[in-house]
Amino acid sequence: MSQYVFYCRDCKKEFTESLHMSDRETNKVVCPHCGGKRVEQLVTAFSTVTSKKS
Repeated sequence: MSQYVFYCRDCKKEFTESLHMSDRETNKVVCPHCGGKRVEQLVTAFSTVTSKKS
């Protein structure tokens, strides 16, 4: 599962959800603060750590 950051247009709050890709694509995300369904995914940065040196 991956973590996604969403923004609720109804209550104007950000929240993070751990979802499978299929759950995110079917638009089943609901705001945990107000129960609103008008949410949009935000673009976030990420980093990874590997054992190989570049």
